Amino acid sequence: MIPLSASVKSRRFPIMNTTIILINFLIFLHQVQLSPEETLQLVNNYGAIPAEFVGGLTLFLEGDPQFALMMPEATLSLFTSIFLHGGWLHLLGNMIYLWVFGDSIEDRLGPLRYLGVYLFMGAGGSLFHILFNPLSDTPLVGASGAIAGVLGIYFLTFPQARVLTLLPLGFFITFIYIPAILFLGLWFLLQLLNAFGAQALDGSAQAVAWWAHVGGFLLGVLIAIHGRIAVKKR
Repeated sequence: MIPLSASVKSRRFPIMNTTIILINFLIFLHQVQLSPEETLQLVNNYGAIPAEFVGGLTLFLEGDPQFALMMPEATLSLFTSIFLHGGWLHLLGNMIYLWVFGDSIEDRLGPLRYLGVYLFMGAGGSLFHILFNPLSDTPLVGASGAIAGVLGIYFLTFPQARVLTLLPLGFFITFIYIPAILFLGLWFLLQLLNAFGAQALDGSAQAVAWWAHVGGFLLGVLIAIHGRIAVKKR
């Protein structure tokens, strides 16, 4: 299912959501101009590597002063990794979802609050992935955790919105309107099933950070219900 538009429209131009999308594209355009070696270095420097974060946290808990060398960079990577992507399909898939659902959430939260929530949910999604893959040395990149959080907020804030959806049916493609609560509920269920399935096979080898999607979505739901950053009422 590919969302194309939603019936709930923003009352003002979504300046922050649009800026985030543009930044993601600009960074990726820079990324594709790099050599394979430079790309690998970029991903290793700014992607979130679970083993490094857990290693720094372990040093901190043990009172080892070496944590000061590892932990700041590992923590910063939880945020920088949100703006890196593994390919055009990865980028475009994420940005379509952000474009369709993000503007209305920015409208409710306001631009600066939306940015703060977006970054928080992105880092939180990465931490959720690390929780289930603490020994992995594979860099985590992508905005999926942050965008999943946006979907989680949307799920509770606009459950009756209608989502125009491109739905492939074998050799045929159809366009249908699906209630947001159903579209996003099915999306979350798929992420959860994939997360458990990948973990059962070999969590460290999964190509998609399903747990980051699950964690981001749950954070979004919690923010919509009980978060300190409350959703504004219309």
